Amino acid sequence: MNDFDALLVRVLDQARALKIPVSAQIRPHVTVNRRAVTRFGCCIRRGEAFEIELSQRLLEAAEGACLQTLAHEALHTCPGCRDHGQRWKAYAARMNAAYGYAIARTGTCQALGVPDVRPERSSAGRARPWCGRHAPPEPPGSRPPPSVRQWKKCG
Repeated sequence: MNDFDALLVRVLDQARALKIPVSAQIRPHVTVNRRAVTRFGCCIRRGEAFEIELSQRLLEAAEGACLQTLAHEALHTCPGCRDHGQRWKAYAARMNAAYGYAIARTGTCQALGVPDVRPERSSAGRARPWCGRHAPPEPPGSRPPPSVRQWKKCG
């Protein structure tokens, strides 16, 4: 089982060694999010401080996957890096080059080596159950205006 707090200290030391201005106000305890299934990490700003959350799925993941995700979130604490803009991308590129990470805007289960447990999403082309009392969806571009359309999905 990974020790997220120890790994966070390591990532922050790596960033500071590269002169990347990660915040000194990062809470030293990483929160484990047991409900997160569509993201691996999150950086939350609370006043002037930051809190980093990681998905429970990373507890058993390879150490490199945890380090990479922590680095991704730690970069969001840099001035001007709340989003994935040019400054954030430049810092990510420096971390990637120096430490062999593959920090990107998003990560995949396959790339991080964790099982994909996300719920299945609805797709426009997927067959859906219909009760027979309501019409199935029309092909794209042939839908009547909402005032005329009264069909509902059943089942």
